Amino acid sequence: MCDCGCNTCETKSTLMLNESLAPRDILSEGLKYHMDANKPLTEHLYRAGSDSYFNLWAEARSLYSRNILEITHEDDLAVLTETDLGHYGMFEGKKVPLDFPIEINEIEDENFVKGIELLRSTLSKEGGAAGLEPLVKALSGLGFSKDEVVDLIKNNINIKQHRDGDYILLPLEEAKKKPNKNNKKLNKPMRDSSGGKAYKVYVKDPKTKKIKTVRFGSGGLRAKINDKKARNAFAKRHKCSTKKDKTKAGYWSCRLPRYAKLLGLKSNFGGFW
Repeated sequence: MCDCGCNTCETKSTLMLNESLAPRDILSEGLKYHMDANKPLTEHLYRAGSDSYFNLWAEARSLYSRNILEITHEDDLAVLTETDLGHYGMFEGKKVPLDFPIEINEIEDENFVKGIELLRSTLSKEGGAAGLEPLVKALSGLGFSKDEVVDLIKNNINIKQHRDGDYILLPLEEAKKKPNKNNKKLNKPMRDSSGGKAYKVYVKDPKTKKIKTVRFGSGGLRAKINDKKARNAFAKRHKCSTKKDKTKAGYWSCRLPRYAKLLGLKSNFGGFW
């Protein structure tokens, strides 16, 4: 079957085995299914998060790296070449899946609120202004990394960075005059959940080789994912074509459609926005 429906033109398979290097028998049943059904790996057969799901990506990556498996689907190639999906790492003493977006639960969301409240409290004690390091130290007990503290600051209408580099606490009245578009509820330090969810992903930093948590996805991404106009505006505003660093939230937000099915989102669009 071809994409146009004429049944006369040839359609290149998304997965092809180089049988001169390895026999078909070496493939798992899952990989054989995707190959025979001409189904991209991102339209996964197994339940996202299951052992079979991670094993399939690990198998495909191993075969692709040895030129045994040829892959033509753009999103599949991006996952295999840009991420470590299918591999694991150790984070705070526990084994975690790498580059696998996970919806943040209510307890973690509550931790987010506590983080913003602690930021405000710390700045108040510092006289209304402080550098980043004291704020990072104050939130270390809640498990926030330096990058995550910066993300918290960006999501808070009461805090902004002064031209001298310090972060300052604005009076609420002043903050209301110039509201932060990422936080519409002025009196509550909550995530913007207008049609969207918040997610996290465990990522191995290529420089330090350490595992870190990246949080992303607040701000109504779910609502924008199938709206072409909104999607294009999002991509332009966030400069998605330049987002190459997977240790940053922008990388994952810009590629949300690639993981739509994994996250339980209905999407008719793939790749990045």
